[in-house]
Amino acid sequence: MADSTFALLSLILIFPLSLLLFLFLIVCPRPVKIPIKNRHVFITGGSSGIGLALARHAASEGARVSILARGLDKLEEARESIRLSTGIEVTVFSADVRDFGAVKKAVEEAGEIDVLVCNQGVFVPGELETQEMEEVKFMIDVNLVGTFHLIKAALPGMKNRKDREPASIAIMSSQAGQVMYDAVTYNHSSVAGPVGIYGYTAYSASKFGLRGMAEALQQEVIAENIHVSLIFPPDTETPGLVEENKRKPQLTSIIAASSGAMKADEVAKKALNGIKSGSFMVPCNFEGFLLSLATAGLSPQRSYLMAFVEVIAAGILRIAALCFQWNWYGSIEKWHAQKR
Repeated sequence: MADSTFALLSLILIFPLSLLLFLFLIVCPRPVKIPIKNRHVFITGGSSGIGLALARHAASEGARVSILARGLDKLEEARESIRLSTGIEVTVFSADVRDFGAVKKAVEEAGEIDVLVCNQGVFVPGELETQEMEEVKFMIDVNLVGTFHLIKAALPGMKNRKDREPASIAIMSSQAGQVMYDAVTYNHSSVAGPVGIYGYTAYSASKFGLRGMAEALQQEVIAENIHVSLIFPPDTETPGLVEENKRKPQLTSIIAASSGAMKADEVAKKALNGIKSGSFMVPCNFEGFLLSLATAGLSPQRSYLMAFVEVIAAGILRIAALCFQWNWYGSIEKWHAQKR
């Protein structure tokens, strides 16, 4: 009896230990640390919300910070706010991320970039059938094409940087929930998707695109010691929530009901820590952590321990995802039945 119990325990231990060893050997890219002090951090959507908080934290850690947004007045307010809170002067650039020429000019004036944070984002809620194509194009141009513009403009300098320490390209994606935006500054505040939600059709398309971009880009730039991070902020207390709620379809509010919002400063801390650790997927709360596990797919993973958790949790989280879908589609069916 004792021998059989010992054999069973040995089998129970052998599998996870063998899996851990296997993952330790194959997980790549390998772990890395991205230094911030005395390096140039360039942040878009930096005049308020998460972008401003990120700029403040990076400056306080000794980085040379540049921020970009559309509104010059808000940029000047942000510069003064950072100076008062940290004693550090940051450089500001006014440009529309949809204009590649303007972006390229700003990046060239800013000089060699070590950490690029593509934080701009807009969201206009609505069903695709009733949404104007101008709004659809606006979201895709700012969220997706604007990120292409920034990375394409910055890459030559990042590849030819004088210090060969690890560099970073961080992209603000989104977590299931609700989104708000500041249409003047293109300031990211809160986000929705890797999960597609009713009323988020165009927005989800732009954010899903960032995921594919990030995965492919990491392979293109890894040889240059440039590391890509995809950040998933949750609902965040920033400007724009009231205006968003005025337009949000009722069914969107039912399906994507908010369970509370994080402070922009909290999200910025999580994001900056993720950037410094070189993590590819950077969740900002426990819900985001679960979403990152559920949507890991073919994404790179630097930590063999996290890879172990992803493998073990995959089946359970798929069941949870199916339960969410059951709940969402049930809500949709009930809502349409009441309308009839």
